[in-house]
Amino acid sequence: MSVLENIKEFKILLNKTDCRLVAVSKTKPVGLIKEAYEAGQLDFGENKVQELREKPGQLSADIRWHMIGHLQTNKVKYIAPFIYLIHAVDSLKLLTEINKQALKNERIINCLLQIHIAQEEHKFGFDESGLVELLSSQEFISLQNIKVAGLMGMATYTEDHDQIRSEFRKLKKLFDEIKGTYSASNLEMQEISMGMSDDYRIAIEEGSTMIRVGSKIFGPRIYH
Repeated sequence: MSVLENIKEFKILLNKTDCRLVAVSKTKPVGLIKEAYEAGQLDFGENKVQELREKPGQLSADIRWHMIGHLQTNKVKYIAPFIYLIHAVDSLKLLTEINKQALKNERIINCLLQIHIAQEEHKFGFDESGLVELLSSQEFISLQNIKVAGLMGMATYTEDHDQIRSEFRKLKKLFDEIKGTYSASNLEMQEISMGMSDDYRIAIEEGSTMIRVGSKIFGPRIYH
């Protein structure tokens, strides 16, 4: 099917949910992103800062760019002027740098805190105790040019759907607990970014508000 038809299918799927689609456009040419945009898609996700620096100037200004990959502190300055949402914030150090660059650009940058919910050790993110420690700290409360808008997580890469469901459920439970417990001017728990091309249906059922899908829209990933 074409990009247009794939976008239409996702619109039908998400129509009666509180979830929206972030089209993962990493490695994809500008022409394909234009096709998705013309089909009504506004949210696009990239995981490399270099691509995020190059693509916006070639595309419509109303596109909402999401940084969904692991972000190094020394690269924040390149995306701070325009980034819509940073999904994978996994340390106070990174959050502090985002705040610094947001202040320089006279804006508030929305972020999601990445939570480690998978069995795989190589994935990044806070554990529950680390998250509580962060949100309770004066250092976090003092960051007034960021807004933590929710949580993000990646499930284990497995065909065991029960395990995936359990991990997503754990993230949703943690989200609800944080939303009900913590209050700060830079904290507004609205989003749970979970679910990708292989597990987005389970994520939607478990309360995701953002699914990050690439291959089901654009076809197989192009490797450089």
